[in-house]
Amino acid sequence: MSRIVAFIGLGAMGMPMARRLVENQFRVQGFDLNPKALEAHAAHGGIACASAAEAAKGAEALVLMVVNAAQARAALVTSGALDALNKDALVILMATCAPADAKEIAGMVEKAGRRFLDAPVSGGVVGAEAGTLTIMAGGSAALFEAAKPYLTVLGDKLYNVGPNPGDGAMVKTINQLLCGVHIAAAAEAFALGEKAGLDTELLLKILGQSAAASWMINNRGPRMLEVEPAVTSAVDIFVKDLSLVLDAGRSSKVALPLAANAHQMFLAASGAGHGAADDSQVIRAYRALNGTK
Repeated sequence: MSRIVAFIGLGAMGMPMARRLVENQFRVQGFDLNPKALEAHAAHGGIACASAAEAAKGAEALVLMVVNAAQARAALVTSGALDALNKDALVILMATCAPADAKEIAGMVEKAGRRFLDAPVSGGVVGAEAGTLTIMAGGSAALFEAAKPYLTVLGDKLYNVGPNPGDGAMVKTINQLLCGVHIAAAAEAFALGEKAGLDTELLLKILGQSAAASWMINNRGPRMLEVEPAVTSAVDIFVKDLSLVLDAGRSSKVALPLAANAHQMFLAASGAGHGAADDSQVIRAYRALNGTK
């Protein structure tokens, strides 16, 4: 008999993650607010459910791959998923949330008699599809081991970064600080190249092979040079994530000037109407500042 996993959040990353669980013989009861996502989940062999509570019914584990902590709380409490889970079920929060939110949600889950693991991910859609995500888990060693049957399907770089809920969220926050700054820095570099009249395709090739190379240069750089690139992660995601970074800095009384500047550029791009565009299109904010196309 297949082990039952509830999966809430069948978006760009959640969909391939749920599909990998299906392919590894789990019965995946999925829920998403988007009816087309539910249809796709069913087409991949999953069970499409009409509510978060229905997805959680009889499940031994619940994976939350939603946009933010508010959606996680709504799925667990407002929609009733937490009460619908089996007793002692494991709730795995894989969304990007503030450390304080992860701690609060952990308290809600534990008060209801269920277990909780804070386990955000990095690796994007490509990593989700290939099962090569980096997973940063905050929780006891026992909880980390209990989650491994699911985590090993989703990622190949698994780390227990600390014993407490929120530890994983803090590592992911630091990861997002670097990602946001790197994307903004790459956009700034290409904006300078464009203003100087350089061949930006050649510039990308040189930068991608030089000491200035980074994963973000080689991943986002090509999309910065496209007019309307496919969306793998939206500008507004980094508006949110860099807000979490700055909140963490304020809470810890740590100055984060580079993150703050990057956040302003993502905000500018979003404010100009590009919030739903691929996050590489933060370059449009630089183009607007510099009067280039």
